[in-house]
Amino acid sequence: MSIRIGTRGSALALAQTERVCRMLAERDIAVETFVITTEGDTTTGVPLHEIGGQGVFVRALDDAILRGEIDIAVHSMKDIPAARPPGLALGAVLERDSPADFLAYLGQIEDVRTVGSSSTRRCAQILRFDPSVEVKPLRGNVDTRIRKMRERQYDAIILAEAGLERLGYTLPGDRLPVDTFVPSPNQGAIAVVCREDPSLVEMLTFLDHAPTRFDVEAERAVMEEVGGGCFTPQGIYCRDGSLIGEVLALDGSRWERVEQHVETLEEARECGRDLRALAEHLIREAREALGLSS
Repeated sequence: MSIRIGTRGSALALAQTERVCRMLAERDIAVETFVITTEGDTTTGVPLHEIGGQGVFVRALDDAILRGEIDIAVHSMKDIPAARPPGLALGAVLERDSPADFLAYLGQIEDVRTVGSSSTRRCAQILRFDPSVEVKPLRGNVDTRIRKMRERQYDAIILAEAGLERLGYTLPGDRLPVDTFVPSPNQGAIAVVCREDPSLVEMLTFLDHAPTRFDVEAERAVMEEVGGGCFTPQGIYCRDGSLIGEVLALDGSRWERVEQHVETLEEARECGRDLRALAEHLIREAREALGLSS
């Protein structure tokens, strides 16, 4: 009997799934791969917050697991929303790749006037760094975004460095420092989600990287306490227990930030509660500006 693995059909999703398949094959575990189309893949003409945020990339795969059509699904962990359906388990978190954003551009950095991104966090952080640039919406897979930059629709685009590395792409540009451009929670981590079945979870244990799991679970604990989803510009990053969290105004003009060393998830939650209290006004402003109910 083989494990049925579900994945999105993008080049990046397939590369991530292939990594998990290789690791399973090394343990003589047979696999079958099934490509599943999500709403996030088919609806690309609008910002993510208008169709439900990053969770739109996950929902169809969650449903396929719960219906018994697949056994596990491979995700970029940052796409997994805080609220999860019952019956699912986080079977494994692979060792983290680069958590950083990458600013790709052609020509000279001083000539960059338009930057492509549909992430409210990336938009706010780039505007904080340089309020004079114009940030224009950009959706689509990695290849689509690169093509649009090469067509000069944008002077620069912001991508996750881990995605470029997994695809083997080398682009001109700069890695953005994580202490200034604090990444999305769980950026750079690959998650394996499965049915809440002890035997299946046990089979996946060897894939799990304990230090990465702690860091990303600490980030998720902060994210859950802060709330706001992908609608509110927020960066949360933890490495070896050193945690940074920030919430920004949509235009990057104001922000609230916490930095703390945490050793338990409860300490991370307390950090998240502190950040929520500091940033309540920014979260409310962002939701109102985007036409979302409180």
